Amino acid sequence: MRSFIGIDLGSTTTKAVLVDEFLEVLGRGITNSRSNYDTATRVAKHEAVISARFTLFRRALARLSGPGEAFDTFLQGLERAFRLEQFLDELEDLEATSLASLSGERFKASAGAEREALSAIFARLREEAPGLFAVGAKRKSDFFRDLAGSRFMAIAQEVARESGVSYDHLLNLYDKAIIEVENRPPQGELASKFEKALERALAAAPRLEAERAKIAAALEEALSTPLEETWLVGTGYGRVTLPFTKEHIRSEILCHGLGAHLMYPQTRTVLDIGGQDTKAIQVDSSGIVENFQMNDRCAAGCGRYLGYIADEMNMGLHELGPMAMKATRTVRINSTCTVFAGAELRDRLALGEKREDIVAGLHRSIILRAMSIVARSGGVREEFTFTGGVAKNEAAVKELRRLVRENYGEVAINIHPESIYTGALGAAAFARRAVAE
Repeated sequence: MRSFIGIDLGSTTTKAVLVDEFLEVLGRGITNSRSNYDTATRVAKHEAVISARFTLFRRALARLSGPGEAFDTFLQGLERAFRLEQFLDELEDLEATSLASLSGERFKASAGAEREALSAIFARLREEAPGLFAVGAKRKSDFFRDLAGSRFMAIAQEVARESGVSYDHLLNLYDKAIIEVENRPPQGELASKFEKALERALAAAPRLEAERAKIAAALEEALSTPLEETWLVGTGYGRVTLPFTKEHIRSEILCHGLGAHLMYPQTRTVLDIGGQDTKAIQVDSSGIVENFQMNDRCAAGCGRYLGYIADEMNMGLHELGPMAMKATRTVRINSTCTVFAGAELRDRLALGEKREDIVAGLHRSIILRAMSIVARSGGVREEFTFTGGVAKNEAAVKELRRLVRENYGEVAINIHPESIYTGALGAAAFARRAVAE
């Protein structure tokens, strides 16, 4: 099967979309961007291939057994089991790398105690791992670094206190190891992980044991189907850092415009708020860019702005939107600079303003800035599509809907569940076109 891959190298995350020759999405992958964009590309592609294998398995299973609620539940369990296997493999790699780093300090008197402490920490992490991927489990992140790091720190504090080993040194060993582990794709054979995951999923669904032969055949078909990488196109903030020839690079403006068109063919205006910039794009009925505007100063009003505010408030980025939705009033934020907004945040808190009201004001400030960029690009025409990571922030969406209605009336606003992949989807479509042409 011929496949075409689009890579969107953002400043915060790197996304990959894999499509077939009919432009049907087979798989999506995402990873946190690194200083080494080549590694981020390989990891995102690897995740997209895994996602594509799940798509092929779902198709084969439906053909062999027919659709059914039991199989839908089983597929969800299989994916959770696969992610657990992947997490355990990366955890094993992280432990081995940490211990190897410690072995370089073999002349230290405390090396033996530190080795025992590390072993105790990783034993606890393995013990807790199944709970991270249990039914209904809530995770603050799906990235290995975030999942392993937060628990490593918490457990290391306890182990250091009990063993008398330096917590700072344990943390230093982790910091050095995670950089190595993060800068290489997950180890281990894909087929082996799927087989282990299948055993876990079947053990959790004993009533499907009678269907084992059909399920195994569907998995074999999904894993054996060749996915020929026919063409790849890169776009986004980091595209110029990759060893791509010009034939494999497209402007992120073009990719976001085409990607939004593929998601919603009636789209004429696109707003993308990413980690580093904000783009307003006007496209025609074929998804071809007619006009665009971008923020021209700094990252104020982008995802990095929200990340900075979350850090200032000692919160997770995903917590800002829900907090802002609890506001009873919207505090006006005057600062346009990210750093000054942080100072204003602290001043407002000192004056007794509620955190949720301040955060609501910050969201309104971001969307006001974005709407001014939309106005400069030509305003909102027909259907309006909101893309980028900020499109998942419910408070930002609420403000956007309000401001669009106030300025342009009742306009259809599209927000795709996978909007963060819009640029990568457009890049994949350009990859398909490059071969067709």
